[in-house]
Amino acid sequence: MAGVVFLVLLCISAGTMVGVRGEDPYLFFTWNVTYGTLSPLGVPQQVILINNQFPGPNINSTSNNNIVINVFNNLDEPFLLTWSGIQQRKNSWQDGVLGTNCPILPGTNFTYHFQVKDQIGSYFYYPTTGMHRTAGGFGGLRINSRLLIPVPYADPEDDYTVILNDWYTKSHTALQKLLDSGRTLARPDGVLVNGKNAMGDGKDEPLFTMKPGKTYKYRICNAGLKNTLNFRIQGHTMKLVEMEGSHVVQNVYESLDVHVGQCFSVLVTANQDPKDYYMVASTRFNKQVLTGKGIIRYTNGKGPASPELPEAPVGWAWSLNQFRSFRWNLTASAARPNPQGSYHYGSINITRTIKLINSASQEGGKLRYALNGVSHVNTETPLKLAEYYGVADKVFKYDTILDSPQANVDTAKIVTQPNVLNLTFRNFVEIIFENHEKSMQSYHLDGYSFFAVATTVQVYPKSWAAILLTFDNAGMWNIRSEMWERVYLGQQLYASVLSPARSLRDEYNLPDNSLLCGIVKDMPKPAPYSI
Repeated sequence: MAGVVFLVLLCISAGTMVGVRGEDPYLFFTWNVTYGTLSPLGVPQQVILINNQFPGPNINSTSNNNIVINVFNNLDEPFLLTWSGIQQRKNSWQDGVLGTNCPILPGTNFTYHFQVKDQIGSYFYYPTTGMHRTAGGFGGLRINSRLLIPVPYADPEDDYTVILNDWYTKSHTALQKLLDSGRTLARPDGVLVNGKNAMGDGKDEPLFTMKPGKTYKYRICNAGLKNTLNFRIQGHTMKLVEMEGSHVVQNVYESLDVHVGQCFSVLVTANQDPKDYYMVASTRFNKQVLTGKGIIRYTNGKGPASPELPEAPVGWAWSLNQFRSFRWNLTASAARPNPQGSYHYGSINITRTIKLINSASQEGGKLRYALNGVSHVNTETPLKLAEYYGVADKVFKYDTILDSPQANVDTAKIVTQPNVLNLTFRNFVEIIFENHEKSMQSYHLDGYSFFAVATTVQVYPKSWAAILLTFDNAGMWNIRSEMWERVYLGQQLYASVLSPARSLRDEYNLPDNSLLCGIVKDMPKPAPYSI
């Protein structure tokens, strides 16, 4: 993929026009992925660093930028990164999940090359191999609006990224062995704010500073593993302005429930007494509440943060009511100058409805999670490569689950196999996530945004949530739980969206630098797509 090429016609003299080829700007990064020893919760443990940073480096991009990241894997295990929320238009080759990509082997490198086409907003990246996400390798990814596109609020004084995590002090290998033995993960050991937890002993360094009277943008992402985290800032309110690429109606909140995988952007004005203040993140919907803190310091501050922390809300109803208060800003422009609300979902006929019911089972003495009774297993040959090389029938079967599962699917025996839906290109589809369990669920769909103002959707206990979208982005796309234990143990599937035209108008060819593995490793490369 070489970005979008356009022609600029210049009038050199009367009657003379010269064509100049140009591309959207490129951002180049080199990342070294290594192990390191840190003590995020006061206990030394092995973590995953990117360029010696934990969390990893922030990617600061603008709509339509081409991003090129050369990732060197210096771990002792295969490694991949996904760019959660980046739609990878026509380009599932760069999605960084095991259904589309061969992992980067130890001691080798791979260069991701993707374009943040027609997107704005706050996102994050993280590892998708094994249980690496429990050790680090995550960081923020922001897409700013182009200068000529109006934004529905004044430019902030500065722009900060806040990565929240529920966190274990055990290593990722220990946690993986626990799951492989058939057991579940216990409660996390704590909560981190940008990889730290302020101790409140007067020695904490501030994560951010604010000038009195100025307004700042905070991009808040829950990159954790299983817990909704309530975020608030001591003594300050937050004006919500964006959710995962969509401008929203600008309501003011004292705290926000950030579900696993979600990102919010808020505006905060430094209008309090000049001193330190805590950012607070605490777990929700558990009997035992875990809390993490980080310091914000006024530039002329003269005192420590108060030890009296703002209280978190209680109960499911509060969270559900807050979610209902989020509204799309139908008059604001997003990545393009046309208003977000100009696409009228209500006037489109639904061509297919798929109901997905999550379940858990201890069949054979080992815990597995499933969707519609099938617990997904990754294949040695990535699904997308098998499809591209014409050997899909040797790797997986399509549509092994029903669109409308049997009534007792959540209690029936779980089948362990690759789980791939065959979806018709450009069909308008309704997906219903139905949660019969007592715990919160959170789902992510790669390659798309959908009519819920997001790329991630939460499903409350004993409840359901529905999303609507047009499957117009050809590729192989992962639909997964955002609770990583559940992903590792099978609560995910893939949506295969094939363009019958096999045209570059719909999908890019396999990149020349793609890693090959499994049965396609030594096969001749298929004929490329053409216009």
